[in-house]
Formats: sequence, C-alpha cells, structure tokens
Amino acid sequence: MNTMQAFLILIVPTIILGIYAQFKVQNTYRKWSQVGSRSGITGREAAAYVLRKAGISDVDITSTQGHLTDHYDPTHKRLVLSEENYHGNSLAALGVAAHEAGHAVQHATGYSMLKLRMSLVPVTMFASKMLPFVIIGGFFFGMLGLIKLGVLVYLVLTVFQLVTLPVEFDASKRAKAELVSTGILQQDEMVGVNKTLDAAALTYVAAFISSLANLLYLLAILRR
Repeated sequence: MNTMQAFLILIVPTIILGIYAQFKVQNTYRKWSQVGSRSGITGREAAAYVLRKAGISDVDITSTQGHLTDHYDPTHKRLVLSEENYHGNSLAALGVAAHEAGHAVQHATGYSMLKLRMSLVPVTMFASKMLPFVIIGGFFFGMLGLIKLGVLVYLVLTVFQLVTLPVEFDASKRAKAELVSTGILQQDEMVGVNKTLDAAALTYVAAFISSLANLLYLLAILRR
C-alpha cells in the first residue's frame, strides 16, 4: 500500500466521519434545545440535584460563554456550563448538565478511568503542542525524524482518546439514570436526552478513530 492509498483509506474516511459527527451533534442539540422539560428545571438546578444526591457539596457550578463549552474541571472541582445550558430548561440542556455532573460524581467516587485520563493530561498536552511540527514536517515534507515523532505523538493521543471513551460513556449513563431517578424528567422525556448525549458520544468515537488512523498512516509512511 503506497502513501496515497494509505491516505485515501485511513485519513479521508475519518475526516468525513469527523464532519458528520460535528453536524450530528449540532443538529441534534439544536432540535432538543427547543423542547422544554415539563419540570421547568434549569441545567444548573439539574446539575445541583445530581451532585446533592451523590453527597457532593464541594463542587462549584458556574457558567461560561460559548456554544457547548460545558465541561467539568477536576483540578478546581468546578462544573462549568455554557450559558444556554446553565439557564436553559430544555431536554438538551438538562442532558448536558447532568452529563457534566456525572463527571463530578466520577471524580468524587474515584472512578478509575477518570483517574487514568487525568494522569494522561500532562503528556497529552505536550504531545498536542508537537502536532504542528508533525503535520508540517512529517505529513507535508516527509521529514523522517518528525514522522517518527508523529508516531509517538499520535500514540499518546490515541491512548488518551481510547481512555476517554469509557469516561464519557459512563458519565452519560449516570446522567440518564439520575435524571429519571431524581424525578427531574419523566421517562418519556428521555428521548431528547438520549439522542443529545448519544450524538455527543459520536464525536468522541470519531476523535479516537481519527487519532488511530493518523497513527496507522504515519506507520505506513515509515514502512515505505
């Protein structure tokens, strides 16, 4: 398999998958962000309910600007929701908020895969900083040293993305269970939450496949 064949087989499909995943999550979120919950509870209140039920009282819930900028910061024990989800009471907002609260519960309970992902963050951040050199020197100019560096970079990124998958899946599983068990949502309202979180999960799957494909592509170049 020559370099062009490897590119067409490994890279092009992952680019298409990544574009589709982003389109899917944006489209799904847009649809269910227009459907309000019967309870009228906001994303912030939903996250607070989930944390309170888990006995967590040391996590701050704050808002931030931007679209789908929601995340949990384990270093500062801060659950950050985009303003639309912090103040919103849609099925999409509640699903995203409960998902991030799920990460806080993982942190509080010592969920092993989250601990592993946290331990990988420093080396992953360093590897990410090397990407521009790898892409320019390795992909475009075929510099052998940077191709070898690229293999190491994408190996780190692939492992990180692989570990991320169970962390994200578990957070969504916790979110779905808690939204119903706490009475925040009724079972028939969960369709919006399920579709929103499942679409978001596809982006993580696409990120893993993309990293793996780039790793295999660089290995194919080295074997020429």
